[in-house]
Order: sequence, then structure tokens, then C-alpha cells
Amino acid sequence: MNQPDTIVISPVGNIPAWINTTIAENIQNAFGFKTRVSPLLDDISFAYEEKRNQYYSTRILEELAARAPKDCIKLLAVTKEDLFIPILTHVYGEAQLGGIASIISISRLFAYPESGPLEKGHDRIIKEAAHELGHTFDLRHCEDDRCIMHYCRKLEDVDQKTDRFCRYCKILLADSIKALGV
Repeated sequence: MNQPDTIVISPVGNIPAWINTTIAENIQNAFGFKTRVSPLLDDISFAYEEKRNQYYSTRILEELAARAPKDCIKLLAVTKEDLFIPILTHVYGEAQLGGIASIISISRLFAYPESGPLEKGHDRIIKEAAHELGHTFDLRHCEDDRCIMHYCRKLEDVDQKTDRFCRYCKILLADSIKALGV
């Protein structure tokens, strides 16, 4: 039987093609796995919370994991919808720590003009995609505020960090990949 070897980028709804392509290219470079854009969910209304006017990301992750293709080693969904987990007002994304599924929302990263110049939105999307996928490889939040795995409370934090793993997180990522046997 073939080992899973692909990171699937899964747009939810009408995500511009350039966003999917940009994420796929950057993820391939950052993690060393081939990528493929493949929609797995057409609709996430099952995760909508009317009181919050947001989508509960943990529910979406569960559904994504159940739909993961056989060749998929990890997957990242991309949505325009605003996401939350119960203990926070919003999240830029969420991932199953050490699991298969992750998701990011571009709504707060790319909400021009509120979030600043359009170029910043582009960089934020790349950073948050790599950050959430890092969690699926069992990486925790990093204290190094320049590392891609640094926890971000606000957009300024996202802007400050780089799109790279620190030396320590690179080692942990390599160990995690090696443990997968791929």
C-alpha cells in the first residue's frame, strides 16, 4: 500500500485561485511534500453559530478529517468565513494537534482596508497556513516571536513574525516527518 504523500489544500466556497496556488506553492516549499488543491467541503453551514455570527472551527476540522483522501498526509482548508473556538472571540485558524486537518480563515487576514494594505493580507495568509499545518505535525506555539509557530493575538503579531520556522521548530518538524515514515 502506498504511503500518503500529499498535503491537500481545500478551498471552502469561492476562494480566489491565486490564494490556493500561493498557499500550495509555499506549503510545498516549507514542508517538502507535494500539494494539491482539492475542494472537500462545499458548505460549512453545519458549523455556524447564530449567536456569534461565526463558524465553529473544531466542528469543521472533524468533518474535514473524515473526508481526507487516501493520499493525503495533511490537509488545510481555506475559508472566507469568520472562525471561532468557544474560549476566544475569533481565530485566524485551527488545527488538530498531531492530526490531519487544519483550517484558516482569510476574513480577518485579508479584510482590506481594515487590515491594511493588500500585500500584508497575502503574507498573512501564507504565514497562517504554514502555522496551522505546523500544528498538524505536532508543533506547539513557539516563544520566538519571529518563528512561524509563534502564537498571534492580533494582526501586528502576524506581521512581525517571519514565514520561516526557527531552528528549534525545524528540528521538531523534521523529527515529526521522520516519525511518519515518509
